[in-house]
Amino acid sequence: MATDYDAPRTTDILGGGGAALDELDIKPTAAADTDEGEILETLDLPGADLSALSAEELSVQVLPKQSDEFTCMGCFLVQHHSRRATGAGEQAYCRDCV
Repeated sequence: MATDYDAPRTTDILGGGGAALDELDIKPTAAADTDEGEILETLDLPGADLSALSAEELSVQVLPKQSDEFTCMGCFLVQHHSRRATGAGEQAYCRDCV
């Protein structure tokens, strides 16, 4: 038997004359009442002492772009010229972004 899926449905999908959404008595659960910050504070990361890391200052030496490097216009990463996929006159894209 052929079924017309575009035709409006005339039968009740729920089967038992289900109640309208407004008639349902839905009460929020306790999990919905808790704040996300409270939940995150209770998580314990094993082996992570975050208080010691907050006082530590990280230092990284940043080098300027070298003459044999280019900035990819797709991912905006500085790549070596051997990773360039486009010609010299076009916008520079790396092999991963092409």
